Amino acid sequence: MTSFLLASFVGLVLGAQDGADAEPWQRITPQHVAFIRSQMRFLADDLNEGRAPGTRGGLQAARYLSAQLEGLGVEPFGDAGSYLQRVPLIGVTTDNAKSSLTIEVSGAAHPIPLLDDCVVGDETQTERVELDAPLVFVGYGITSPEMNWDDYKGVDVKGKILLMLVNDPPSDDPSFFGGKGLTYAGRWTYKYEEAARQGAIGAILIHRDAMATYGWQVVRNSWARERPYVDARTKEEPRLRLVSWVRDGTIAPLLKDAGFDLDELIARAATREFAPVVLPMRAKATVESTMRSIDTYNVVGVLKGDERSDEYVVYTAHYDHLGNNGATEKDGIYNGAVDNASGCATLLQVIKRFTDERATTKSALPRSLIFLFPTAEESGLRGSEYFAHHPPVPAKQLVANINIDGVAVDGVPAEFALLGVERSTLREPAEAAAQMMGVRLVPDASPELGLMYRSDHFSLAKVGIPAISMKNGTKFFDRPDDFALGAQQDYTKNRYHQPSDEYDPKWDLKGAYFTAEFAYRIGQFVALDPTVPEYRDGDEFDLER
Repeated sequence: MTSFLLASFVGLVLGAQDGADAEPWQRITPQHVAFIRSQMRFLADDLNEGRAPGTRGGLQAARYLSAQLEGLGVEPFGDAGSYLQRVPLIGVTTDNAKSSLTIEVSGAAHPIPLLDDCVVGDETQTERVELDAPLVFVGYGITSPEMNWDDYKGVDVKGKILLMLVNDPPSDDPSFFGGKGLTYAGRWTYKYEEAARQGAIGAILIHRDAMATYGWQVVRNSWARERPYVDARTKEEPRLRLVSWVRDGTIAPLLKDAGFDLDELIARAATREFAPVVLPMRAKATVESTMRSIDTYNVVGVLKGDERSDEYVVYTAHYDHLGNNGATEKDGIYNGAVDNASGCATLLQVIKRFTDERATTKSALPRSLIFLFPTAEESGLRGSEYFAHHPPVPAKQLVANINIDGVAVDGVPAEFALLGVERSTLREPAEAAAQMMGVRLVPDASPELGLMYRSDHFSLAKVGIPAISMKNGTKFFDRPDDFALGAQQDYTKNRYHQPSDEYDPKWDLKGAYFTAEFAYRIGQFVALDPTVPEYRDGDEFDLER
C-alpha cells in the first residue's frame, strides 16, 4: 500500500471520529461494547451445552450465528444457499471402562490408570483393537531433511509402538526448528502423523508440563470425551491403532526398571546423533470405541465487494468448544467463554462495523469478505481444514485470512503479536492498521506455545493462503506492566479447557471491542490494496493455492 494512500485513509477515518483528540482506546464506552457483551453472554451460556460438534448445543450455536449474519445483512455462502457448510465427521469416544494400557518390563505387567496417568484412543475408527508390541523410543519423533534431522535413522518401526517426546529439539537458534518457537514438527498432531507414515501401529507421547506448555488436565479433558475425525472412508491415509499420552512421572519409574533414565534419554534425543532405542519393554493396549456420524457445520457468510468481488478476504473465529463432561454433582459444562465465544463476538462486531460503514457512508469495498465460523477447531481444526479443501470459490481467489481466537476481556492491549504476520506481505496492511490504532506490533512473547499451528488460520496457511491470527501482546494501555502476563498465566492454569472458562459480567470487554476495530482496519486495508498478499519466498507456506 502506498504511503500516500495510507496517509489519506488514516486522515479520513480519524478525522471523521468523535473525540479525535483522544486516543482510539479512550473513546470506547459501555455502549460500544454492548453488542459484543450480548453475543458473548449468549454463546457462553449453559444453554449451548459447551458447543461441542454434533450436539444440540453445537447446532444451536451454529444456527444462532447464522441468524446473526442474516440480521447484519451478510449473504449466505454455505451449502444450497444457506449459511451452513456441512463438515462430514465421525465422532469417536473411547470407552475407558473397557480400555487399558499396560507396560511390561522384565515380564512384570504395569497397568497405567486411564485418565489419571494416561489416555488412549484409536484413529482407525474401529470398535475394538488389541495390541501387544515392542516399545521403541524415537526421541522427538521428527524426520526433517531441511534440518538434517532424523529421529528414525532408518530403523524399521513397522508393527511397533513408539514412545516419544512432545515439542521440538531445544534451541535458541531461530533457524533451527524455530529456536524457542514451536514448529509444526513439535506439535502432537505431527508426531502421530509421522509415526503412522513410518508404519508404526501406535504412538505414546510423554507428557511433561514444561515441554507441552500446559498441564495434564488439558490432555485429560480433551481426551475424556468424543473426538471428531474426518471419516476414514473419505480420506485414505495411514492411521495409528493406538494414540496415547502418558505422564512423565508414570513412565519414568518403568524406564528405570528397564535400565534407562528418562532425563538422559531426553538429553540424548536433543542431538542429531540420536538413534532410536529399542527398549526391553512391551506395550499392551485394548481400545474400545463407540462411533457415530456427526452432523456439524461451518457457518459461512459473504459481503460482496465492488471492483474485485472475485477476490476474498476471509475472517475466521471458531465457535465450537468441548461440550459437557457428564458431571451431575457439579457444573460440567465447558462454556468456552474466552475460547472462543469472545472471538465469535468480536468477529460479529467486525461484521457490524463493515455493514454499518457501507450502509452509512456507501464507502467502497473493492474485495469481497468471507466470514467463517468453523466447527471442530478444538478437535484438530477439522472445520477449517474442510473449508480450506472445499471452499465456496476456488482457493486461488482467497487472498488472505484474519483469525480471531480468544481476545482480551479485561483491559485494552497496547501491543499485538499477529501470529504469522512476518511470513507474508500482510505485514504492510497490518502495520498501517496498527499506526491508525496507535498500537505496536511485537513478536510473539510465547513462541514455545506454537500458536501458529494451533488455530484455524493454520488450515488456510497450509494451502498457501496468507494468514494471521490476532493475539494481544504483554502491554496494556490501562493496566500495570505485569497485568497481561499474570492474566495469561492465571487463565492457562485455572480456566483454559476447563468448565471454569465462564462468562463474567464484570469484564469490561473494551479490549474485545478494540481488537475488533483493529481486525476491521486490517481487513479494510487488505480489501483496498490492489496487490494480492503473498508469502515470503522460501516460507514453508509459500505454496500455490
